[in-house]
Amino acid sequence: VQLQAFGGGLVRAGGSLRLSCAASGSGFSIKGVGWYRQAPGKQRELVAAITSDGNTNYAHSVKGRFTISRDNAKKTVDLQMNSLEPEDTAVYYCSALISSPYVRTYWGQGTLVTVSS
Repeated sequence: VQLQAFGGGLVRAGGSLRLSCAASGSGFSIKGVGWYRQAPGKQRELVAAITSDGNTNYAHSVKGRFTISRDNAKKTVDLQMNSLEPEDTAVYYCSALISSPYVRTYWGQGTLVTVSS
């Protein structure tokens, strides 16, 4: 099983970006998925998470601006980021709890989001 993250880039403050996390492989099922970020000199933090039945949770700093969603058929989880701020600049990672058949955590490679002021 592999996770890949897509969609980072450079955007001006107030703009939007959409990140996508795609799982590939065979014989697996995705349980919870989270998007994390790590800014230079800071610890990695959870930005948003979604459970297998669609319940969501957001960091206070992004609530109302970011939306996490999943497409179980496509095995993807997206993070729509609106009203971006320079403080959102970070490397974003997706992480998924996957059963294949044993349950373990997988991480995708990071994707850089840069928000200019």
